[in-house]
Amino acid sequence: MSKLTFGAGIWHFATYLDRYATDGYGPAKTLIEMIDLAGQVRDLSVVDINAPWSPDISVDEVEVALKRNNLSVIGITPEIYTREFSKGAFTNPDAGVRRRANEMCNQAADLVRRFGASYVKLWPGQDGWDYPFQADYKQIWRYSVEGIGELASQNPDLKFVIEYKPREPRVHMSYSSVARTLLGIEAMGLPNVGILLDFGHALFGGESPADSAQLAIDHGRLFGMDVNDNLRSWDDDMVAGTVHPIELFEFFYTLRKNKWEGVWQLDQFPFRENCLEAADMAIDFLKHIDGALDRLDWDALQAAQDRQDAMGAQKIARQALFGF
Repeated sequence: MSKLTFGAGIWHFATYLDRYATDGYGPAKTLIEMIDLAGQVRDLSVVDINAPWSPDISVDEVEVALKRNNLSVIGITPEIYTREFSKGAFTNPDAGVRRRANEMCNQAADLVRRFGASYVKLWPGQDGWDYPFQADYKQIWRYSVEGIGELASQNPDLKFVIEYKPREPRVHMSYSSVARTLLGIEAMGLPNVGILLDFGHALFGGESPADSAQLAIDHGRLFGMDVNDNLRSWDDDMVAGTVHPIELFEFFYTLRKNKWEGVWQLDQFPFRENCLEAADMAIDFLKHIDGALDRLDWDALQAAQDRQDAMGAQKIARQALFGF
């Protein structure tokens, strides 16, 4: 079994709202309280933190809480998807709002340096359009590419990862697929921009997550990944492995096959579940997958794939993962 590092978005330990339970699914939590919860999860060692957080909590206090819980930071995710950016962050028609997005991301870059993190994670959820004829597609794409390209050029010492998603909150997001995101990164022409591949977003977009990972790896752009699960019709952010275990296994098979190394990170939203139980359950299954990769008959699987033998490959994969 390989030595793994497990992480989670700090929002895994937050209190959630939706358009029905507008009073939330529990009492509100501070960032410090969320860090203290994360510290209770078995085998969790890194977190991704949203910024900016509440102004009454200092960076020093966050550092103390992280140290107290033996946690480090893998990434900072600037909140460029809030009401302020309802018409887009990098694609906003107002140049002043686009500048504000750039400033927030540069502030996140400073936090990455302060915490010794790996990257700034960009999830421009409001970038894109909703209706036919609403946008000039050439202009929207140019804004998307130039906005992130400018940011990466301003911080050549850091990595920036784009987390693509088909839709929500925008009906059509600018970075909506692995292929489209790779096209944008190629147009930027910068070595420090890559993809954070969210397993659930790939499912939601009708992709095969393993194929998406292979494509990103082939282009040298898979800088990070998140795992969760969903029913493919929405970004449900359910516990990893509860719905699509065989595809999750194939995803990690692809990563190991390519000798990709990085944090196995959770991006889950346990609205009604105990957040600690949900994290432990996911990590336990990820550890089982890692063990299954050790048990897998790699040569036999490759031979079955060379024949494009679907049932033969399934039997080999199922034997390793499920024991039958």
